[in-house]
Amino acid sequence: MLSLRQYFPILDWGRNYDRSTLSNDLIAAVIVTIMLIPQSLAYALLAGLPPEAGIYASIAPIILYAIFGTSRALAVGPVAVVSLLTASAVGQVAEQGTAGYAVAALTLAFLSGAFLLLMGVFRLGFLANFLSHPVIAGFITASGILIATSQLKHILGVTAHGHTLPEILSSIFAHLDEVNWVTLVIGMTATAFLFWARKYLKPTLRKLGTPPQLADILTKAGPVAAVVATTVAVWLFGLAERGVKIVGEVPQSLPPLTLPGFSPDLLSALLVPAILISIIGFVESVSVAQTLAAKRRQRIDPDQELIGLGAANLGAAFTGGYPVTGGFARSVVNFDAGAETPAAGAFTAIGLAIAAVALTPLVYYLPNATLAATIIVAVLSLVDLSILRKTWGYSRADFLAVAATVLLTLGMGVEIGVASGVAVSILLHLYKTSRPHVAEVGLVPETQHFRNIHRHKVETDPTLVMLRVDESLYFANARFLEDFIQRRVTNGSDIKNVILVFSAVNEVDYSALESLEAINERLIDMGIGLHLSEVKGPVMDRLERSHLIAKLNGQVFLSQYDAWRNLSALLRVDKAAE
Repeated sequence: MLSLRQYFPILDWGRNYDRSTLSNDLIAAVIVTIMLIPQSLAYALLAGLPPEAGIYASIAPIILYAIFGTSRALAVGPVAVVSLLTASAVGQVAEQGTAGYAVAALTLAFLSGAFLLLMGVFRLGFLANFLSHPVIAGFITASGILIATSQLKHILGVTAHGHTLPEILSSIFAHLDEVNWVTLVIGMTATAFLFWARKYLKPTLRKLGTPPQLADILTKAGPVAAVVATTVAVWLFGLAERGVKIVGEVPQSLPPLTLPGFSPDLLSALLVPAILISIIGFVESVSVAQTLAAKRRQRIDPDQELIGLGAANLGAAFTGGYPVTGGFARSVVNFDAGAETPAAGAFTAIGLAIAAVALTPLVYYLPNATLAATIIVAVLSLVDLSILRKTWGYSRADFLAVAATVLLTLGMGVEIGVASGVAVSILLHLYKTSRPHVAEVGLVPETQHFRNIHRHKVETDPTLVMLRVDESLYFANARFLEDFIQRRVTNGSDIKNVILVFSAVNEVDYSALESLEAINERLIDMGIGLHLSEVKGPVMDRLERSHLIAKLNGQVFLSQYDAWRNLSALLRVDKAAE
């Protein structure tokens, strides 16, 4: 039963579900549903899909995540960055507005779901750790700029294309003479109102005596107010006839059963984008889920999250949606609204299903400019250029990774940007670990502690070299250690013994083992002893299975202080003097 609850977390939290929890989840669901209706329509527009695809992608995926996911507050559905990645990937294999485009989006969701599910089953969540946080921050910042810029065409009412910042800007400038001024007024007004509502509406309502919870709900409903006002204005004044582009007819139905495309050409074309979308979505989702779980002293299982997100994406693929993940804004709203279990997401799905059946005719006259304004206001909160300043001050290598990711994403597109981010993250990791920090240490006077001789006043012995290796040893850094020791022992004619302090070494692979054996043989030829100290148990277990320990021309000491007492010539002189 424990194993079953591990794969179906609903069996765990569902056992203790009571009326109080139900009430809190229902309140949270109402608030999130109000927020998601315009947001889902807007993100479908960003992905280049019909508006109903955004709602469909917010129904079955949420229910499936509630069954398989471990986060109590994560809200799954379309998000800005994944919508942008979808548009970029699908736009390369099909033309927007065609049936092939929609099928490609379904296929992308299917591949993403299958990849996430396989990673979860084989417990491969750790692979996402190779995408560093600075790179993720840089990619999301660049994506936010790209998304906001791409929506300017809807605000201006012009036709523009492009997947990179230079392409989008040049296309917009080339069509500035086609600006529809009525659309511009609607778009600018909606954008200004949404920015004002996000920052000032709640304080204003509180000053007017509105209860805190009601003020919070009304603030979250700001986009709905913009949708209602602009839709009524377009309908009342016949603005669609004056060139204002509107959403038009949206099917009044529950999500349909759909099938992705399984042609080999389509699958091969979308495989790499699906993997990138999966990784980006998983990292974003898990970081949000862990942050919210920590606030309530709860925990999530990253590998089970892969299964939950995989099931959600498979659900989207078979119900007319497109790739989804856990969204930051909606999850925070869900958390702040009091959601206690994933059932809040299931209730949100019910609310969206009701909206899909009953409310879609009401958005016929909804202007695209309002949806664009909703996207712009949402994504600009993701832009964090301060990450460049922070990484410059802390680590130039991380700054390089962030800057490269931002520039490549803006200049060459999101897929190349995120791929380069992954590559840069891995290369930086390999570079850093291939040149491990090796400190020559000495004894801190009147203690049993050893510290870097270049940072502290410590006791040393000219006949003894004590080197603390601050990294696991593997194929990429084994030769570095060889060269380091060779340089050090050739610079001192009095050296009799070398001690490698392994307190920070968690792993020694076979390449590193061969390097240690080579070091041992070389020091034997030079008449110098090689010793190890503070070797961790698992590392020692493996070394004992090799020939190194048997051939070692020195000893293995439990502690570095033991090694110092046994090998230091200074101590022997002191004892002789006594």
